[in-house]
Amino acid sequence: MSSAVSRSDGSTRAVDGRQRPAQRSVRSSMEIPPDAVLPLLGSTDENLKALERALAADIHVRGNSVTLSGRVPDVALAERVITELVAVVGRGGTLNPDAVRRSVAMMTDGVGESPAEVLSLDILSRRGKTIRPKTVNQKRYVDAIDANTIVFGIGPAGTGKTYLAMAKAVQALQSKNVSRIILTRPAVEAGERLGFLPGTLHEKIDPYLRPLHDALHDMMDPEAIPKLMQAGVIEVAPLAYMRGRTLNDAFIILDEAQNTTAEQMKMFLTRLGFGSKIVVTGDVTQVDLPGGQRSGLRAAADILTDIDDIHFAELTSADVVRHRLVSDIVDAYERYDAERSDDNGRPGNRAARRAASR
Repeated sequence: MSSAVSRSDGSTRAVDGRQRPAQRSVRSSMEIPPDAVLPLLGSTDENLKALERALAADIHVRGNSVTLSGRVPDVALAERVITELVAVVGRGGTLNPDAVRRSVAMMTDGVGESPAEVLSLDILSRRGKTIRPKTVNQKRYVDAIDANTIVFGIGPAGTGKTYLAMAKAVQALQSKNVSRIILTRPAVEAGERLGFLPGTLHEKIDPYLRPLHDALHDMMDPEAIPKLMQAGVIEVAPLAYMRGRTLNDAFIILDEAQNTTAEQMKMFLTRLGFGSKIVVTGDVTQVDLPGGQRSGLRAAADILTDIDDIHFAELTSADVVRHRLVSDIVDAYERYDAERSDDNGRPGNRAARRAASR
């Protein structure tokens, strides 16, 4: 294996004496539509600054002309990224520094979907706010919900698995593909005790269901929600309330499914009726079941993977759409859990770990 040294003329000379060409620099110009300039650059050029940080090519903008210079592959990548971002704007998508960074990552990683396909997929719009996937895995998750009767969305906190499922449920209701939405969660304590909470049983359970209520208020007219709930069009209830029912013509979401037992998961999935769709969401690293019980979500992933019309969508820390630190926190905990995994390579139960540490 030979090494090389740089020369003042820009070429390189290998230690073995043979001449090798340096990476050639090129200069390229491209015109973008005038109405795409401001969205592309962003407020106070924040998008342009994000592009400059993410790309190796030098970028200069004058009017609606963009000049790129640098190594051939760097300029080629910059051209493709800018073309995609312009396409996002042309399809009504919104650009911000985070969308710019994610677009560069998509183009660099060579995923099948383009940034324009991902960032301009409208799911639901309300009062000028449009809900869209922000990552490739999120788009694949949304597409899987359209294509399958039962979808499991598995991933860490902040990956949008519940929020996107809620958006698809509201979309299905508004388009009359279903006649009702059913939202449910297991009422399992995350270190707290229901018995010590004040109020009636309904008031004790309500904090567990509050995240689902909050998401609904983001997507629907808050004044209409109580009427729809009173009419049974929207139902938010603990998982125990699902027993013995057959759920027809409904979009059903089971959230925090890692806190179901295997028996509860089987009970829930067998509630499926005609014309219905089920989305199950959860994070297998956040199990709060007492006594070290195995999560029903993990069991389902082992038992149901080969059944047609059931899809398992995996989201990762790369799909976290909250604060940048959330992704770093998720990765740090995954490394920690990997060091303390059980004999089967599965992270331990959080409730069991808390009990062991007392």
